[in-house]
Amino acid sequence: MMRAVEVRRRTPQGKILEDETLPAILRHIYACRGIQDRDELGLGAQQLVHFKQLTDCEKAAARIGQAILNRECICICGDFDADGATSVTLLMDALAQCGAQRLFYLVPNRFTDGYGLSPGLVELAAHDGANLIITVDNGISSHAGIQRANELGVEVIVTDHHLPSAELPNAHSIVNPNRRDCPFPSKQLAGVGVAFYVLLALRAWFRAHEASHPAASINVAQWLDLVAVGTVADVVPLDQNNRILVQQGLARIRQRQCRPGILALLEVAGREPEALQAQDLGFTVGPRINAAGRLDDIQLGIECLRAKTLEQAKMMALRLDELNRERRSIEHGMQQDAERFLASFQVEQDTLPPVLAVHQADWHQGVIGILAGRLKEQLHRPVMVFAQGDAGLLKGSCRSVPGVHIRDLLEQVSSRAPECIERFGGHAMAAGLSVPQTQWGRFCEVLQDVAMTWVSPDVLHQVIWTDGALEGKYLNVDTAKILQNAGPFGQGFPAPTFDGHFRVLDARWLKETHLKFRLQPVGTSEVIDGIAFFANRAPWEWREQTEVHIVYRLEVNEFRGQQSAQLLIESLR
Repeated sequence: MMRAVEVRRRTPQGKILEDETLPAILRHIYACRGIQDRDELGLGAQQLVHFKQLTDCEKAAARIGQAILNRECICICGDFDADGATSVTLLMDALAQCGAQRLFYLVPNRFTDGYGLSPGLVELAAHDGANLIITVDNGISSHAGIQRANELGVEVIVTDHHLPSAELPNAHSIVNPNRRDCPFPSKQLAGVGVAFYVLLALRAWFRAHEASHPAASINVAQWLDLVAVGTVADVVPLDQNNRILVQQGLARIRQRQCRPGILALLEVAGREPEALQAQDLGFTVGPRINAAGRLDDIQLGIECLRAKTLEQAKMMALRLDELNRERRSIEHGMQQDAERFLASFQVEQDTLPPVLAVHQADWHQGVIGILAGRLKEQLHRPVMVFAQGDAGLLKGSCRSVPGVHIRDLLEQVSSRAPECIERFGGHAMAAGLSVPQTQWGRFCEVLQDVAMTWVSPDVLHQVIWTDGALEGKYLNVDTAKILQNAGPFGQGFPAPTFDGHFRVLDARWLKETHLKFRLQPVGTSEVIDGIAFFANRAPWEWREQTEVHIVYRLEVNEFRGQQSAQLLIESLR
């Protein structure tokens, strides 16, 4: 299936362009990302937005502080992904250090319980003695569960970052930067970031009310490694506040001042902590934790993160690595199924609907989100992938493209045909839902009706944005290191990417999968290596002096103790 890809260059603008204390290449990169001046580049912890701006944060902290002093039983209710696992680990460890003596956690099973704080999970928490439930990375849509908690006399504090519906649940307090009445400027906090802010407020509450209590002097920075992992793994946009959280956590991991579980997961992935970049967390630690929640039980991921010694963590990290390999195998089979399905749309992308919804009975519930993401990248349109659930429901996972707010689109479908969607929730770029199997046909019909008015053809046209051409004199290790250290980069703050014309001096396949080049920028004498991982077989034969246009990132390649500059090719034509 062919798709048209357009390369466009970002336009640098802002006062940062005039700051001659920065190298010219960095002024250009930051200006292309909307940075106005150096103040926006500060990544010190003291520059974090204050917790006082986060609605209900202090109210929640006061209730937690009283529960600790009164020796109440506290239950942490999490989610079955890496953001949820890091959030649970953070509060379990931090509240224990703050003096909580009766503390446990519950996480719903993806396959039997579904998402969030359900009435059944509340009843289990109450049965185990909970006086207070704290949700992490969920709860904003758990109206029925919170109502059941109120009936049982169990108070609930919601800490979440998912988008709320028109009516908030009847909880004791709701800490969520996306509340309509919340002035907190960093709306992009991950669930673990919200939990960390509650911890900041809790320490402040103890300092104000029980200054001699150990909780008044805890070092909250010790949990920033968890915040970095959860933030990157959940692919939230890296605004300045999130970049601070990630950078501070990365610094601790690079110095090995982090959970043994994180070190163990990096070891099984073959990554050295000292050279870790933000994006690496999303390709190494995050997927292995997620694999537990996708194929087994997220408790394995949580317990790996909570392990006190490296020896304890290694056994669990090896099992998580096995699960991740199994997940890849399942995903590969589902990808082949999906490609056969897409073949029924003939060969042209313009025959596809504006939103693609696919379902197959034997697809794995735990992997549909990854498949939706792969198809979204391949087809550049919103994709919904469904698997068979329980009680006559189809469980779906959605991934979207810029310009299509997928949760709002689902809300529109639900308002037009309430019988088609049992429940839904999520963000602008990702969402989940359940559809009664008997309503599948009607759901698809209404979905496409809504999509015809909601999805502009322009957003289905794939554009690769770059920072322009990079002069030959910059294609070296020194520049690569400058760019590498200019992050952290990630969602919403992309890694520096360039495009230009090169002559192919040599090209060869590695393991029949990756394409290795010797390249020369047109009009220069410099020569540099380039590599395109998992490249598609070109429909032509490479010949010397072939001229190509490539989109690439400049990186440091280490081989046998030697460093060299290398172009990591993202697009080639």
